[in-house]
Amino acid sequence: MVKRNVVIIVAVAAGVALLSLCIGPRWLSPFDPDPLARQIVFAIRLPRVAVALLMGGALGASGAVLQGILRNPLADPYILGISTGAALLAAAGLLMGSRLFGSFTIPLLAFIGAILTGIAVGALGLKGGRLWPERLLLAGVGLGFLFSAVLMLMMSLSSDEGMRRAVLWIFGDLAMADWSLIPYGFALILVGLCLSLWRAKGLNALMLGDDIAHSLGFSPDRERWILFCAVGLMTAASVSLGGIVGFVGLLVPHIIRFLVGSDNRILIPLSVVAGGTLLCTADTLGRTIAAPMELPSGIITAILGAPFFLYLLRQKDILGE
Repeated sequence: MVKRNVVIIVAVAAGVALLSLCIGPRWLSPFDPDPLARQIVFAIRLPRVAVALLMGGALGASGAVLQGILRNPLADPYILGISTGAALLAAAGLLMGSRLFGSFTIPLLAFIGAILTGIAVGALGLKGGRLWPERLLLAGVGLGFLFSAVLMLMMSLSSDEGMRRAVLWIFGDLAMADWSLIPYGFALILVGLCLSLWRAKGLNALMLGDDIAHSLGFSPDRERWILFCAVGLMTAASVSLGGIVGFVGLLVPHIIRFLVGSDNRILIPLSVVAGGTLLCTADTLGRTIAAPMELPSGIITAILGAPFFLYLLRQKDILGE
């Protein structure tokens, strides 16, 4: 059953990625001999598909890891305030029209904001030299509220055009996808993913409780620090690539856990695949259902994810009750 589900998840992901290249205001094939059609597919649609797969994969894996280290089924990358911190600096750059580093300016600001927020949350989550899940969670929520308030204040004082650009970016506007950013985002996400998979056994132990993790030879504090750094790295890279997209990190791990179980050695890589699939689907819908206008991917993921997640909340086996 598990092997069959794995094959289905991977096959669906490949199919969605291929369809995303073809579907748009006009159906185009990657094999179309027309130069204009090939230009649209490979210069415009393919970067968006690549960014959606990377962002969604990073968010899916981050959600799976966070739900394990916090032992909270409602945890996701944004509950720790990392994404809001990234959005704050990126929006400031957009509102001020900063182009200091060209096309790298906004992604770089977002990455710096995410890293600084991750450091702040980690510091606030410390008590007696230990990283406590409850303090980590509350610190993230508190900083998230603070950064959101500052962000809204900045946007309320900005010009109409600056505010529009910031709003689109904050809600995950993948129209800004750029080939030049993808190698850097991929490298950072790969490092975070490798760290997560390296400590997957430790994460399995943490989910059973600190005492059991100790008895199995794992240090809960060490495991949490490594995994938290991995989540911060993947989330920062994701936000820097295309803005804030909610619900992916919250919803995807529940779906995969339901299909293949809770072993993080399988859960994390499949959350990468499913997260990329979900965001790729959302981006495709966003650029087609209201064409020629485009809807940010974050809005689509919320519309798709909220009802299904509410359904999942009613399933006792999903929450482990």
